[in-house]
Order: sequence, then structure tokens, then C-alpha cells
Amino acid sequence: MAFLSDTLARVKPSATIAVTNKARELAAAGKDVIGLGAGEPDFDTPEHIRDAAKRAIDAGKTRYTAVDGIPELKAAICAKFLRENGLTYTPNQVTVGTGGKQILFNALIATLNKGDEVIIPAPYWVSYPDMVQLAGGTPVEVVATLENNFRITPAQLEAAITPKTKWLIFNSPSNPTGAGYSRAELKGLTDVLMRHPHVWIMSDDMYEHLVFDDFEFTTPAQVEPGLYDRTLTCNGVSKAYAMTGWRIGYAAGPVALIRAMGTIQSQSTSNTCSVSQWAALEALSGPQDFLADWRRVFQGRRDLVVSMLNKATGITCPKPEGAFYVYPDISGCIGKATPAGVVITNDEVFATALLEETGVAVVFGSAFGLSPNFRVSYATSDEVLREACARIQRFCASLV
Repeated sequence: MAFLSDTLARVKPSATIAVTNKARELAAAGKDVIGLGAGEPDFDTPEHIRDAAKRAIDAGKTRYTAVDGIPELKAAICAKFLRENGLTYTPNQVTVGTGGKQILFNALIATLNKGDEVIIPAPYWVSYPDMVQLAGGTPVEVVATLENNFRITPAQLEAAITPKTKWLIFNSPSNPTGAGYSRAELKGLTDVLMRHPHVWIMSDDMYEHLVFDDFEFTTPAQVEPGLYDRTLTCNGVSKAYAMTGWRIGYAAGPVALIRAMGTIQSQSTSNTCSVSQWAALEALSGPQDFLADWRRVFQGRRDLVVSMLNKATGITCPKPEGAFYVYPDISGCIGKATPAGVVITNDEVFATALLEETGVAVVFGSAFGLSPNFRVSYATSDEVLREACARIQRFCASLV
């Protein structure tokens, strides 16, 4: 339409949200659908966090707050970073936004000029490249293949950096692969970044608490203190605390950057929900023991899904270190046809046929920058996962 801006041409709708909406529509129409597209824990927000929100409402804490967060929550965020990551921040280095997505968006809008490049390891969360383009920057994808366990190497990072590089967006454990970088692997990347002082680091640590086996989470500024002054360490309460709908993300970094991000937010949403902020304060400051219980549940689900998908004809599914996703490779299915005569030419065709013929909704890999794959979110019950994986097995076995 003529009145729409040129900016709209630089962005496409979120594939993960589109798949989730499609699954909901089919379910509403009476189809037996299992949705494995949404990155959302199936646990309820813990009771002590809900109670804190109720107390905030009853106390009348329902008015505007400071744009970038109430002082109490900022102090709790500083305490969290020191306690869990060994990073020292003051409240004026902290910002609170309406979910992790707004935090990343604010930072990119506040810093990118036309021609600036942002290195994004692929597979990536679907929103990274589009946010960069909306901000006027140029995404530079660095592909981490299955052979490298979905991790980029220091040599790849070195080769991608140019005089135009402004940011590296780093995500570990990763959405969509669940791959996590060990301290030694991360040190290899930070050594490269130390040689390029013009490159800033945006570390998306949203899945910090969802790590399995003996994996140890680390974040770039923790591994290499020399990067502290040019790192934005981002996090939130959505995934770890089952608070996706509460919409609270946060970050800490250099004062000038945090101030600039606050300026952007002041002209967009202003403060995030006041009640959600008080709930997030309780999440970060209150009991944390349930996190270990949830990790055990997610680890069991991971093992179930990996085992069953690796028994499906034509699929290879690596075992990730964290998050609640797997990212199976379907190279063995490409070129085959479904009983309905649909030829599987790519992962989008695979995902569409899988949904239409079995009712299982997954997100196709090309949306994340690496094909032929698809993403499964195993943030649902064992019973549902067993049925979904059994349907995928039958679907793959039917291909000829």
C-alpha cells in the first residue's frame, strides 16, 4: 500500500510467532494439533512471584515509574549480576524494558548508523537480523554448522570483522539450537574481540539458568574483564522464571549506552508494567531453589526428544547444552516425497507438510539462518512430546 513506509520492506514477520498462531488457528478449527513452535515454559509463574505482584497491586503500585525501571528492581539486578556472574554494576548502568526484545531493540536503535555491520552467528533467534535492519544496520551472518556443534570458531569471527563492524550479538545457550559455549570456547572468541576495540558485544543471556549435565554458564564480560566497557549484558525473567507474559527484560552496560537506550524507550513505550517490575524484583531476590527442579525436568525432556528424533528416518538430532530447543538436521529427508505427493525440497516444505499431515507444528530452519533443519521447543509435557515425536517418526518413515 502506498502509505506504508520503506522501513517495512526491511523486516518480515516473526516465523516463530507465525507458526504458533497457525497452530492455534488449526486447533480452534478442530484439528488435532501439537504446537512445538513457541519458546515458552509450560510451568506456572511461581506462587511467591505471583503473590508479590498481588501485594504491589494492593499497595497501589500501579502508576508510572521511572522510564527504565524502579530503583528497587535495578538494585536487585545489580545484586544478581554480582552474585551469579561476578560482574559489578551500579544502578545507573542498568535498564529495564518490556521484555528482552525491547532491550536489544533499544540498544540497536541507539547505536547503529547506515552502513554499520552487526555480526550474528547463525543459526540465530529470528528477530536479530530484522532488528538490525530496522535500525539501519547490516546483519553479517557467520554460519555455525552441525559439524562444529552449532558454534562459531575464533577464526570465523576474526574473518567476519571489518572496520564497519559495530556489534557482535552473542547468545549462549542458543535459541534455536540450545548450543552453549564452554568457558574455553568463549575465551577463544573474547581473545579475538580484544584485538578489535571498535567492536561492541551484545550478550543475550536469556537462557542462563537452563543448562544441563555439567555445563557451566559464562558470559563474555565475566570471561574477559577487558571487554567490560564495551559489553551490554542482557537478560530477563521470561524463560527461567516462567514469566513470558509479564514482559520484563533487563541489561547492564556502560552509562552512556544505558542513558541512550533510556532516551529511545522514553519516546516509545515509557516504563514497562509497574506490577511486572515488582514481580521481577521478587523473582530475582526471592527463593531460587525451584530452578534446579525445573532444570531436571527440562533435561529429561531434552533426552527424550533427542532419543526419539534420532530414531526418525533421515533425521540427525544433536544433544544441546541448554535452553529448551533442539535443532535437528533433515538432510536425509530432502528430495523425498510424502504419501500425498509433496516433494520435500527444503525445510519449510517439510514443516508445512508435517503440520498438514500430522498436526505437529515446528519452525523451519531457514527462518533461523541454517538449513535443512527445524526447531522443536520441548517446553511441554513428556506425554505430548512422546506423541509429537512418534508422529514425526511416522511421517519420516512414510517419505519415499
